[in-house]
Amino acid sequence: MSPRRSYDQYCPAARALDALGDRWTLLIVRELLAGPRRYTDLHADLPGVSTDVLASRLRDMERDGLTTRRRLPPPGAAYVYELTERGSDLLPVLQALGEWGAPALEERRPTDAVRAHWFALPLLRCLEEAAVGEGVIQVRLDEGEFHVRVGDAAEGRAVYGDGPAPEGSDARISLDAETCTALSRGALRLRDAVRDGRIDVTGEGTLAKALRG
Repeated sequence: MSPRRSYDQYCPAARALDALGDRWTLLIVRELLAGPRRYTDLHADLPGVSTDVLASRLRDMERDGLTTRRRLPPPGAAYVYELTERGSDLLPVLQALGEWGAPALEERRPTDAVRAHWFALPLLRCLEEAAVGEGVIQVRLDEGEFHVRVGDAAEGRAVYGDGPAPEGSDARISLDAETCTALSRGALRLRDAVRDGRIDVTGEGTLAKALRG
């Protein structure tokens, strides 16, 4: 493993940046908040990262106690990376960074890659602020589908994941990336988006009814 680089400052922010300040580290955390991922899946959803850099960051993160690596039982027999409890504690950090960076999303650049699940964390923050309750929400965008767990449904589990939730969903919403971006920027409120038809809600359970207001 490469030697630890440090700011050598007795300061909590500096200590945090010792572990998180390298390029790609926090984006790897973003991906692993969806649960265990194989190396190939991480590489596919981090366009632009080289294989050498990704492998190096994963080694550093394991050394710093942010991730662990384990082998899946047969027939999978592949290694997966997952966050430790300390790594999972970075969820509010990622959400705060996303909120701060959201104003820069006014226009998508031609070179910008996009994955549907990259909208999961800002959307989750909006859902929590709207206090819609708890459960699993299936989200459909033109770019793809993912699911988020709100309230106690996320206790001890991944807060979001690609595709449909294995255990099913309590509500389903459909919206476009523009609406999701407006929500994350604070330019649009969740309930206003539902009322104005920019978010379509389906389902008959408590969570779906709460989303419809």
